Amino acid sequence: MTILELNTGDTAWVLISAALVLLMTPALAFFYGGMVRSKSVLNMMMMSIVTMGIVSILWVLFGFSMSFGNSWHGLVGDPLQFAGMKGTFDTLVGPEGHQIPLLVFVGFQAAFAIIAVALVSGAVADRMKFSAWIVFATLWAVLVYFPAAHWVFAFDGFVAERGGWIANQVKAFDFAGGTAIHINAGAAALVLALVLGKRLGFGTKPMRPHNLTLVMLGAGLLWFGWFGFNAGSALGANGLAGLAWLNTLVATAGAMLAWLVVEKVRDGHPTSLGAASGIVAGLVGITPACATVTPLGAIAIGVLAGIACPLALSLKTRFGYDDALDVVGVHLVGGLVGTLAIGLFAKGSLTGGVAGLFYGGGFEQLGRQAIGAFAVMAYSGLVTLLIALAIKYTIGLRVSTDDEVSGVDITEHAENGYDFSRVGYSSYRVQQTLVIPAAPVSPVDFETTDAPDRIKEEVK
Repeated sequence: MTILELNTGDTAWVLISAALVLLMTPALAFFYGGMVRSKSVLNMMMMSIVTMGIVSILWVLFGFSMSFGNSWHGLVGDPLQFAGMKGTFDTLVGPEGHQIPLLVFVGFQAAFAIIAVALVSGAVADRMKFSAWIVFATLWAVLVYFPAAHWVFAFDGFVAERGGWIANQVKAFDFAGGTAIHINAGAAALVLALVLGKRLGFGTKPMRPHNLTLVMLGAGLLWFGWFGFNAGSALGANGLAGLAWLNTLVATAGAMLAWLVVEKVRDGHPTSLGAASGIVAGLVGITPACATVTPLGAIAIGVLAGIACPLALSLKTRFGYDDALDVVGVHLVGGLVGTLAIGLFAKGSLTGGVAGLFYGGGFEQLGRQAIGAFAVMAYSGLVTLLIALAIKYTIGLRVSTDDEVSGVDITEHAENGYDFSRVGYSSYRVQQTLVIPAAPVSPVDFETTDAPDRIKEEVK
């Protein structure tokens, strides 16, 4: 590596951005974990955390090569070209004067791959075997995410000579992953939820978030990390990164406020869950468009996402699928809004002369955006269906009915998210009564004890 060719400022920015994007997966764990019932919180968070381990290893072994290696007919990169990080140690990428080490780009994109897979887990809360999730995450990363990332992110001549078909032939814009990540994960979530089936009591029993504090913490950390997601995709400390940063701020603000207005008009109350969901909807919506629209266009996209996504949540009731944490309503719908909106709001001075419909560009770019979006959605849905059915008829997808009733934290991990066994009570006998050694305590266990009625009621 020639030190004089390396731009240390750009390198530092991309490394910081990579760390911010990696933070988004634990943030997602908080966000998802708070939205499930208390008996599933650890399992929900573990799905995100274990994905960090699985995808990181796959990425170094061959995932980066499949995503950014020399293309086979625009469909997938050569899995052997950079296998095991071969040929990456003394290589720089980027335009002259703004080059960064290829290994820095590898790490940045690894964080993208991790969260793309983790997003799918929100649809399967409370009822999927942890072992099945591990197999699914592995297969989905290899068969769905790596090829889709190649289609969208691999530009000719950047890392390899030949790249993916959506980026280079269709020429659809996706600056930071609206198609490859959010539409991709949203389509997979819908199919996996359909194959897995509904939670016990879905539609008849309340399944409220158990900890809205965790949800708000997760949403705030996601917003923070998303600046690395979007602005870091400029791959340099420059004006393009500044535009993406500002657009990420205002689009998210617009979506959050719009979601709260929808809640107020429709339900009578703006909620903290609505604010958190609006934040994520805005982040999803602006992701593909953050470097192709003005801040005013970003606000418009955020408002559109903040209206479309809460309205889309009713689809699962209407069509009867159990997308537990609304991955479809937020990520699939939000991703579609942002990707298609580029065809409306793209400004020619930001895109090399390609303008959206509202800037006099006609319908051509809108058509290109639609091809990219629906191609990824169809591919993700089909391959996810095949993966889900293969797992269902081999090791099984779903926990047993008894395990689901008991809670997957206990049955899958032998742990509880919260231990209240000694909170507020000094009596030795009461403490022993409340200890949960291996399974949730049934109210029947208290019939022969002298535990206070207040404790019995809390356990019930």
